[in-house]
Amino acid sequence: MPATPRDAFRALLAGPGCVHPASVYDAATARIAADIGYECGILGGSVASAAVLAAPDLMVVTLTELAGLVRRITRAGPLPLLVDADHGFGNALSAARTVEELEAAGAAALTLEDTLLPQPFGESATRLVSLEEGLGKLRAALAARRDPALCVVARTGALSATTLEDALERARAYAAAGADGLFLTGVRDLAQLAALRAAVDLPCWWAAAARIWAMPPPWPAWACA
Repeated sequence: MPATPRDAFRALLAGPGCVHPASVYDAATARIAADIGYECGILGGSVASAAVLAAPDLMVVTLTELAGLVRRITRAGPLPLLVDADHGFGNALSAARTVEELEAAGAAALTLEDTLLPQPFGESATRLVSLEEGLGKLRAALAARRDPALCVVARTGALSATTLEDALERARAYAAAGADGLFLTGVRDLAQLAALRAAVDLPCWWAAAARIWAMPPPWPAWACA
């Protein structure tokens, strides 16, 4: 049996099947999720914003507030927690500080995305930072962790913001930089997911456009990897 929540999370990544994390937002929901059999939990950015401020996900929660919430969740029990760390709260230095704080708070894993946040004034479309900036922040995050069991997951929204080709380039670059996993948003069909799974040999999380969920099971094995 894994000795720590981080070891347990890495064991899940090494396993053969799909894992559906529980969406948790405080100590009570984390304990309930563990009691009813969930293997891990996830604290999304929008969920954290709602729990802390009763506000929409507009980058108004601070790193201090997020780390405090993570600490309260992880101290409640052994459920491994994946934390949405947004864009790392700034530049590469901020991303490193984010890893330090969330690691100290007990997170088992965190995602770091390449979205340009907060959105510039007057814009509503999702934009990404350059690949070079995204890689710089990822490398800083990886260098900042003290416990090698902490998973740092690279997240990209390229499928919804740019092109499949850009998503593939970013996925390969993040994998080469040492990311422990890849989080994909905006997946619109299984062909996109298959292309990304073929491009990188990493555990993948994915958030799909609504229509993909209408596809009947069974899904291909790689869709659950």
